[in-house]
Amino acid sequence: MSGTATRSSASAGSMRGYDQSMGSDANLTVCTDPATLAEAAAHLIVDAATQAIKERGRFMVCLAGGETPRATYARLALPAFSERVRWDRTWVFFGDERAVPPEHPESNYRMAYETLLSRVPIPPAQILRMRGEQADADGAAAAYAVELAKAFGTRRGELPRFDVVLLGLGVDGHTASLFPGSPVLREVFRTVAAVHVTAAQIPQRLTLTFPVLNAAARVVFLVAGPEKAKIVRAVLSEQAMLPAALVRPTDGELVWLTDRAAAALHPVSGVR
Repeated sequence: MSGTATRSSASAGSMRGYDQSMGSDANLTVCTDPATLAEAAAHLIVDAATQAIKERGRFMVCLAGGETPRATYARLALPAFSERVRWDRTWVFFGDERAVPPEHPESNYRMAYETLLSRVPIPPAQILRMRGEQADADGAAAAYAVELAKAFGTRRGELPRFDVVLLGLGVDGHTASLFPGSPVLREVFRTVAAVHVTAAQIPQRLTLTFPVLNAAARVVFLVAGPEKAKIVRAVLSEQAMLPAALVRPTDGELVWLTDRAAAALHPVSGVR
């Protein structure tokens, strides 16, 4: 692990309150607390959107579920951030979804809609949610793969390239709905898959696969809380063979944003 400090795309003003270093080949930013993490993530997303729209005319972002992303979306919905994004040029996708209807309390789409998407002027046609409520999970996964291909203009054998993919981290090392031991971890062809997680309260899920996650221009993990400290150490310090450790963009940037509690067991040089 290199201890060399690095810069992110965030402005100097948004850098206050956290320190950066390299963890494995990930760009790790340790924030003072969850609120600072949410602010840093919101700055990163705004900057990435501005750059993508300037260079390619649109911003393609993939959202995550979970409490840490929730705080980021709430911050991003504030005028100080939301008014800096061209929402008419933004397309929103999801990294995973439970097999529930969109109004269900456990729906990732519902969380993102209530905290962010309903509060910004994004055209509804540019919000592409996974149809978790469909009885045919494999069919729903295949349909979302078709939606991805249409939105990105990719042909058979090509992968969509997100500008930003946001991910969370489970205490077991899962990310999106890619869980330890799942056969979907070995998927090399499909961009979207149906998965069954036996231990989960809602076991049936849809998820993006590693090929599409690793094709992104930037993947950003958002991780907070002391309960995540051991798994952060396992992924970043010990390179444990866990799903989160298999997210390594082939031609992009890997960013980890954590609070101090989540990074407490990771030997980061220069963190105050």
